[in-house]
Amino acid sequence: MKILALTLQTNNLKATEEFYSTVLGLQLVEKTERSLSYAVHFSRLTFELTEAEVCPTYHFAFNIPLNKMQEALTWLSTRVQLILNEDQKQIVDFKDWKAHAIYFYDANQNILEFIGREGLQNNSAKAFDTDGILCLNEVGIVTEDPLKLAEEILGKTKVNYFDKGPKRSDFVVMGDDNGLFVISTVHRNWYPTSHQAQKYNVGVAIRVGVNNPCDYQLEFNDGKLAVLL
Repeated sequence: MKILALTLQTNNLKATEEFYSTVLGLQLVEKTERSLSYAVHFSRLTFELTEAEVCPTYHFAFNIPLNKMQEALTWLSTRVQLILNEDQKQIVDFKDWKAHAIYFYDANQNILEFIGREGLQNNSAKAFDTDGILCLNEVGIVTEDPLKLAEEILGKTKVNYFDKGPKRSDFVVMGDDNGLFVISTVHRNWYPTSHQAQKYNVGVAIRVGVNNPCDYQLEFNDGKLAVLL
């Protein structure tokens, strides 16, 4: 599964643009009075303006070359607020997932992640910079019943459960190393923070399959799969 596009909400487009254009240096490909869109190689990240008093906060991840974790940490350390895990480590080793990750906040307190995965075999010889942010790799979805939502996604898109787990009543992961839905129950903390998961609108475009790929456009409203094209 590849994440082709991700659409999120923000109540502060100015701070959002400053962060993604200047801090991360992503390519702004479209700007209107009510939205911003960035190219992340084949992925597209869009923020749409909401009038909500409290800014929605999401969790999502970018893939980077696995061998560039330390370089990426150095690159990030002067740009963002890093998030340490419970062991006060800046780079988290997910042994079961065969992956390493760095967590940080954006200007609106979204919980972002750089993740490198052994299974993708995407090591790079180039010094890490913005171009090393390869694509969107994970998106967090929040719902009352993660297993129920996961079964609905499976039935309509053939995206299966992640073979490295987990599959629990409060937390389910679907997809593969190329792209994941990280589905959490409401009020569960987003790792490695104390920020509780909340239901916000999310739009996701995905590509499933290799030889005969199918594209799907999904919208999640109030924790439910509202639209699928």
